[in-house]
Amino acid sequence: MRNWFRTSMMAAGVAAVVSLVVLPTVLRGQAPAGRGAAPAAARVPRTADGKPNLNGIWQAMVGANWNLEDHGASAGPFFQEGAVGAIPAGQSIVDGGDIPYTPAALAKRNENARNRLTLDPEVKCYMPGIPRANYMPYPFQIVQSPQNILFAYEYASSNRVVNMGKPTEAPVDSWMGWSNGKWVGDTLEVDVTGLNGNAWLDRAGNYTTDSTHVVERFTLMDADHINYEATITDPKLFTRPWKINLVLYKHLEKNFQLLEFKCVEFAEEMLYGHLRKKY
Repeated sequence: MRNWFRTSMMAAGVAAVVSLVVLPTVLRGQAPAGRGAAPAAARVPRTADGKPNLNGIWQAMVGANWNLEDHGASAGPFFQEGAVGAIPAGQSIVDGGDIPYTPAALAKRNENARNRLTLDPEVKCYMPGIPRANYMPYPFQIVQSPQNILFAYEYASSNRVVNMGKPTEAPVDSWMGWSNGKWVGDTLEVDVTGLNGNAWLDRAGNYTTDSTHVVERFTLMDADHINYEATITDPKLFTRPWKINLVLYKHLEKNFQLLEFKCVEFAEEMLYGHLRKKY
C-alpha cells in the first residue's frame, strides 16, 4: 500500500511538471506538433498588400556591438569607471563562431582593437554602417510601404531607404551604403552595396573596406520578433563569405518612440580639439 501511494504521488508530480511546461506553450499558440499548431506564416501580421508587417520600433539584445565573436567580461578602457565602464561577456553571433579573416586582415583587426579608443568610428559619432546599425544598443524604426522601406536609427540620427523597385546603383559610396530590397517568400532580402569602407563592425576592431558587400534577411517570426541574418563578403579581408544571425525585439511600451541622440557634441573635442587656436 505504501509503495502504491509513493508511486501515485510521483506520477502526480511528473504530471504537474509536464503541465507547467506544456500549458504555457499551448497558451502562446504553439501547440505541440500534430495538435493543430498554427503554421508560422499564419501568426505573422501583414500589411494591406499581404507582405509581412515589419512596421515598428525594434532593438537587438546582444553584446555584438562590443564584439561579434565570443568574448568574456573585462574591464573597460577607463579603469576609473569601475564596473560602470566594464565590458559584459557576450556570445558570438557569427555562424561557426569566428570571422574568417586572411592573416594580414586579422593582424589589422588586432591593431584596430589596440587603438579602438581613437580609431573606432563610433567614438567619433560617425554613422555606424550596415550591418552594425542593426545591433548597436539603440532602437531603430522600420516604416514600410510597397515602394520603399525606411530604416531610422536613434544613434546619430542615421537612416537609410531600401528601394523596393527595380534595383539601382549607388551614386556614391557612403557610410550606410545603398540598399535594394525584394521579398523572397516572407523574407525581406536587402542587398547593400556602395559602402565607403570606413565603418567598423564592432568595438573590437572588426572592420570593412570599400569592397564589403552585405546581404540582409529580415524574417518576421511573429508579431514581436524578427530573425535577422546578414551575409558579409569581402575578398580583401575574408577567405570566404560569412554570416551573422540574431533576433530583433519589438518595443511594446506605451508611447515608446525614438529619441534624439545627436552625439557629435559629445565628440567635438576629439574631432576638432586640434584645430583650437593656441595663444
